Amino acid sequence: MHVLIINGSPRVKKYSNTDKILDSFTSGMKETGAGFTQYEVSDRKQWDEIRKKFSENKNILIALPLFVECIPGLLMEFLESLEPKNDGTKLAFILQSGFAEGVQLRCGEEFLKMLSERLGCEYCGTLIKGNNFSIRLFDGEQRDNMTAPYIEMGREYAQNGDMFSDKCRRFTGPEVFPFYVRILLGALMATFGRIGFNRFAKDWGCTKRLDFRPYT
Repeated sequence: MHVLIINGSPRVKKYSNTDKILDSFTSGMKETGAGFTQYEVSDRKQWDEIRKKFSENKNILIALPLFVECIPGLLMEFLESLEPKNDGTKLAFILQSGFAEGVQLRCGEEFLKMLSERLGCEYCGTLIKGNNFSIRLFDGEQRDNMTAPYIEMGREYAQNGDMFSDKCRRFTGPEVFPFYVRILLGALMATFGRIGFNRFAKDWGCTKRLDFRPYT
């Protein structure tokens, strides 16, 4: 099995959580003997080559982040340039997000089902996982521990050719947190989370508070 993998993140590889996830996912694929070729939508110079490979390959995987329930605009622009295939091509997805609950990604999943049909491909499922916001903020063993579960999913995909197995469905984690967990997380985000995000913003060069509203 050889797979065309398209990293649909608009971020360059260095800052892409999706890229770090694919590193682990593809290592699992390689353990089964599967091969792959990976391209980055963030590099517009690759677009012509990606379109060519899209037309030639029968097994395609698109990995992408979900930003506040929106597909990245750069990826949408690229997808609109593809010609439908209608040749039995199998198309699967990895959909990842900072939101931890599976329910937060279901609208994106439904869009990807429709996208497969419009591209003339057989929909082969979506691997859904949230709580990935901080992957790129860590290095070494900490990052490896966060992305390690994707190794098994890479093996699962390479062996089955799709994302429909029970293991893939369970991988999503909780669909919705229990009420007491939501209350606790809300309190943590309002206190420690706010402090942490403001610290990150300052390190990245922001000069105003994150709740600054200049137009009110």
